[in-house]
Amino acid sequence: MPSPALSRRLLLRSALGAGAVAGLGPLLAACGDGGASTALPAGAPADLTGVTIRAMVNQPHVLAFTELLAPAFEREFGGRLETTAVPYDQLTSQQILDVQGGAGQFDVFDYFYFGLGALVDAGALVDLTDQLGPDVSADFLPSVLDAYTLLDGRRYGVPFDGDVHVLYYNREVFETYGLAPPATWDEYDAAARTITERSGGSVYGAVVEGQQVPMILGCSFINRLAGYGGALIGPDGAPTLTSDAARAALQHLVDVSPYALPTPLQIGFDQANSAFLSGQAAMLDTWTDLGLKAQDPASSQIVDKWGVVPLPVGGTNTEHRTALNAGFGLGVSTAAADPAVAAAFVTWATDPTRNLLLASTAGSGIDPARRSTLESPDYARVSAPATEVIRAGLEGSPLVWPKSKDAPRLLQDLVDQLALAIAGTQTPQQSLANAQASWERALA
Repeated sequence: MPSPALSRRLLLRSALGAGAVAGLGPLLAACGDGGASTALPAGAPADLTGVTIRAMVNQPHVLAFTELLAPAFEREFGGRLETTAVPYDQLTSQQILDVQGGAGQFDVFDYFYFGLGALVDAGALVDLTDQLGPDVSADFLPSVLDAYTLLDGRRYGVPFDGDVHVLYYNREVFETYGLAPPATWDEYDAAARTITERSGGSVYGAVVEGQQVPMILGCSFINRLAGYGGALIGPDGAPTLTSDAARAALQHLVDVSPYALPTPLQIGFDQANSAFLSGQAAMLDTWTDLGLKAQDPASSQIVDKWGVVPLPVGGTNTEHRTALNAGFGLGVSTAAADPAVAAAFVTWATDPTRNLLLASTAGSGIDPARRSTLESPDYARVSAPATEVIRAGLEGSPLVWPKSKDAPRLLQDLVDQLALAIAGTQTPQQSLANAQASWERALA
């Protein structure tokens, strides 16, 4: 089923662009009563026979909905799944506007977990706590369940895409230059420099994804922050963006950029994947589904020529740790035509069968969110040789992003400052100090 084109209303709204949630305050106040989300009571799942579900989804998840979920939904229930894809830098703002702007075009939202607080504060997500019940936790990975769905003790969705990052490298290129896969960020730097210089620029040692949105540049920084043993927020709830780990993480991005694929601040998800899969770049820290694409001859020129390791460590830290970068849940819009039916669809679309199917299909953009998927021999077969690295990351203690109502704005503030340092127009110390001050004002 092809993805319907964006409506004229959504196309007009798309002009809001990256970080749009930050400026929505006055408009949202005029459009509706933020914070008034509906609670769906406990009860038997609604009948999905013959129903139509309208879903707003993240653009990279289009194949998962249109090519995998939609046909299965039609076969099983005779139902129809209508999918509208929105670019990832506009997803949270579009979901809020659909509810508070009065359009109410969607039943189900494929939402960023770091946007959960903003969505709940805007009254855009149905409270599913009672509907889901305590058994929801039985098979979902503990590292993602509460992080993706729980806010102030209430559950607003179900984990859909268990996003963490690992480091992929071109094994053939590394062998050519006598290099071992990096275990530390210093080794990563040295490998990037060696490959770029000795290849004469025919192969770049690394890709730095620097597009100025939280999902891209935010991930690149947070990967290094985790590697240096840092965090975004300390145990006391205060931001820690001027810590030694944060300074080392940003300095690393600045220092490696000359040896990375050119113009890092213009490199997003698609450009990064294309460079690595074509053999143009030798290292990429990114989501775990890249391995499925790397082994697919239809999309990859490096089949059987790549490897994967955990994200490197740095400084005094010796514990490899990943981060819950991006990450998605499925939730029910408070504007849904029938919230109980939408909730039943969410439960079906995230069940063990669906999670295994999506996580095992190249191009779906979906990674394991369930223990049964992570432990499945079928998933292990298609994700090898990355399986053990993925399992270690998801079963560990990944760095969790904030998800308060201000989180989208604060994360955008952070990446705006990071970009200034990478561009060389501001020192890393000043960039982090500015971000720290912004976060302190909001979180005080």
